[in-house]
Amino acid sequence: MDNIVLRYEKEESIGSINSVDTGMATAIIDLDDVLSQLQINQLIAIQSPKSGRYIIAMIIKIYRKATDISINDETSEENVASTFNQVRLVFVGEFLDKVGEYHNVFRRNVSAVPSISALCYKIEGTRLTDLMQTISNRLADTISPLAIGKYTMDENSIAYLDGDKLFQRHAAIVGSTGSGKSFCVACIVEQMAKLKHSNAILFDIHGEYSSVDFKMDGVKQYKIATPSDLTIADKLKNNILMVPYWLLNYEEMQALLLDRSDQNAPNQAMVFSREVLVEKENSVSGTTYDHLITVDSPVAYDLQTVLSRLKAKDEEMVPGARAGTEKQGPYNGKLTRFNQRLENKFSDKRMGFMFCLQAEEKTQNWLNDFANALMKADGGVKVIDMSEVPSDVLPLVIGLLARILFTIQQWSSMNHRHPIALLCDEAHLYVQQSISQDAVAEIGLKSFERIAKEGRKYGVGLVIISQRPSEVNRTVLSQCNNFISLRLTNVDDQNVIKRLLPDNLGNIADNLSLLDIAEAIIVGDATLLPSRVKINKPSIKPSSQTVPFWSIWGMENSNQDLSEAIGNMIKQSK
Repeated sequence: MDNIVLRYEKEESIGSINSVDTGMATAIIDLDDVLSQLQINQLIAIQSPKSGRYIIAMIIKIYRKATDISINDETSEENVASTFNQVRLVFVGEFLDKVGEYHNVFRRNVSAVPSISALCYKIEGTRLTDLMQTISNRLADTISPLAIGKYTMDENSIAYLDGDKLFQRHAAIVGSTGSGKSFCVACIVEQMAKLKHSNAILFDIHGEYSSVDFKMDGVKQYKIATPSDLTIADKLKNNILMVPYWLLNYEEMQALLLDRSDQNAPNQAMVFSREVLVEKENSVSGTTYDHLITVDSPVAYDLQTVLSRLKAKDEEMVPGARAGTEKQGPYNGKLTRFNQRLENKFSDKRMGFMFCLQAEEKTQNWLNDFANALMKADGGVKVIDMSEVPSDVLPLVIGLLARILFTIQQWSSMNHRHPIALLCDEAHLYVQQSISQDAVAEIGLKSFERIAKEGRKYGVGLVIISQRPSEVNRTVLSQCNNFISLRLTNVDDQNVIKRLLPDNLGNIADNLSLLDIAEAIIVGDATLLPSRVKINKPSIKPSSQTVPFWSIWGMENSNQDLSEAIGNMIKQSK
């Protein structure tokens, strides 16, 4: 029994339990000196009613309570002020001396709450180190442990996360600007990239993960095509992604092209969808897909041909009631505004990645090549630079990519389905809580809501990364069972995280505004113990360093090239 980590003698007790709830307890501390040494978030071992085990609890409040005690005797009657020391505890797990052949086992559940007067003991020194290492070793024994950092309560112990549960049950990485959020993402991506068959996509909104310093084996960097990329041949081989219009389903096409305030909108939607279906059927005529497709099928077709037919219907004249006369057709003049909007999309070079297609993007084989590039089992982490996508269609484009990836996973056979994770940087921009009747944003949001609810069944993990969790959709956040929260200074953001944590752990979030840079509070299924962790420094660095305003203002010379910036703005490309 010499290898048992937690073993106490009765005289080592610091106090005893005086009240118990389902997930909390209070304890009376015997000595003032002991009370002064206790700290918030310190771990305490409580004697369990079951032998061979201790209940592990965390201190969330320390206080001294005063009472008046009446003393009555034959000579006097008076009230004497008295105080007693108390701490409030939340249960975080249970430590067992032995389970089967295993010694020193920590479990998240608590099989029995402590009894009144159960003794309490401090976990400190070598006992704390041994306990934390026991917790770490359990996760370190997995095939490829995910080391996130060091525990602040014991820096000799490595903080590991359960990689399976982190992605199976979705995660959120939140933190204010400058808190080290990108630092944390880089730490996780670096370890993912080292796995032989890792498979993840990182939506890079500001290009900070697409820099030269973020390159390593297992990380591939792609970019959405800019106006200057549209004439390049073999774009996929050059890590340039197109998002062809023919990937849009019926709802997405309506959101992008239809003006719902137009009184002719119902007619426009009906005629357009009908013509698209006809063109799709023509493109697969004579193939194995003949007569099997719908308007939502991702089948390549020529939108210019559809536009020509719509123009013809908009100008169509049909025979009148009297011989030799003509009258306007049923859709004459009703499609004019729709056709103009569609023509504008073709001429808008900002939308060239969707509408200015070359021959290679109009073939059905393109979708196979696209899926192989982004979803190949040994493809590692694919970073997609979205920094030059117009902000007004960003939610639609990212939602479309997410939907295509999820749908491919959904239609893969269970025996050949390889899990994939989607890392959504700056998620508050496209997984929004309030969409203000924006049809484009609403359609994009639907894809992420579905992945959050159903992704686990089909091997699609979701990692929400945001500096404003209060602006991220509540439905999506509520499906995240793991939280890595760096410093949050905004009260609204803090409250969102507090509400999402289990009731008995809400107090741990009170430290969110006090965290150091690259320090995080980690709670969820992926960690055995809710902990405060110092994130490891990654070897790959995102280009998210904060600009030193005062230092640059104080320099002798400035090297900003405004003409270059204006040229890039005109070209819509850096």
